[in-house]
Formats: sequence, structure tokens, C-alpha cells
Amino acid sequence: MPVAVCGADCKCSFGMTPTKLIILPKLPIFACMLPIGSIVDCLPIINIPTFGMCKSPTNPAVIAATAAAFGTPTPAPCVPVTTPWIPTKPGVILPIGPALQSDNICMCSWAGVISISSPGQPIVV
Repeated sequence: MPVAVCGADCKCSFGMTPTKLIILPKLPIFACMLPIGSIVDCLPIINIPTFGMCKSPTNPAVIAATAAAFGTPTPAPCVPVTTPWIPTKPGVILPIGPALQSDNICMCSWAGVISISSPGQPIVV
């Protein structure tokens, strides 16, 4: 069963390093003393920081770096271009939209899939 996300680590399928999801305290709803995220917490750099270097073959910066290296695949700095998180199951509805859950995914325009690797709170059974 998925849990609410409140201080999560996330990763991108084309990023080279994981990063921390930044959830701003828009609502007075907390878990483990941290604000709970919603599916609208998807803004590049504000909510989803860089994943270091990007190796997506559809990213224009990677295409340019690869061309400059005479066809050798070359990563370029990651600048995520994201869509809202995609809920996989119905869950808790917050005043600004569905709560972000540990099994939700977010798509990057450069074909990356961003997922939650750690939801930021312990799983309580």
C-alpha cells in the first residue's frame, strides 16, 4: 500500500544522481513533521531539482553534446521539464488536489520517468 510523500528522495530514469523532492508548506497538513505533497508539486527546480547529468537521447542538450563529441553519447546538465505527478490509485484528496503517494510517477519531457525512491516517512502497518 502506498504511503503519503513528505520529504522524499526521487530518481529519474535518465538522471545520473538521485535528488530530494522539495515540498513547500502550502497547507497545514503534515506527516512526520514535514508537509505532505500533492500531485501539483511537480515544478522543475522549485519542487524537482536537477538530477545532476542527463543521458536522455531526446534531450536537446544531450544531442548537442553528443554531436560535439562526434557521436559518442555524452551526458549534459539536467534541467527537468516535468508534468504533474500521475496517481496510480485513488487516495487522499487535499484541498489542492490528490495527495502525492509513494508509487506515483512524473514524466519529464525528455522521456525520463521520475519515481519516488523513499517517501520520507516510515511505513506504519
